[in-house]
Amino acid sequence: MTKGYWIARVDVRDEAAYKDYVAANGAAFAKFGGRFLIRGGRYDAVMGQARSRNVVIEFPTYEDALACWNSDLYQQAKAKQRGGVEAEILVIEGYEGPQPSASEPAPPSTPASE
Repeated sequence: MTKGYWIARVDVRDEAAYKDYVAANGAAFAKFGGRFLIRGGRYDAVMGQARSRNVVIEFPTYEDALACWNSDLYQQAKAKQRGGVEAEILVIEGYEGPQPSASEPAPPSTPASE
């Protein structure tokens, strides 16, 4: 089965409320097999508008990721934010198709104009 992910971009507006949320959300993530791949950390906004915090959580399946979001357990944790964040969050299915590899020939280079 294809893995599922949460991709979250967050600006925290109320640190105390966000800490309450973080303290409560782990139970839901554990129940549905979630694990953090990205949780804050350094970043460079190389294109588009950035948020101050970025998070990626991996789940065993897309269905698990969506079930976690919709669960009472997660919704109770989310309520602890008390409106203290602005965020975009996606629940998205992973990709298991072909990938670029080093064995593929590189595209021909174009000579620099003289």
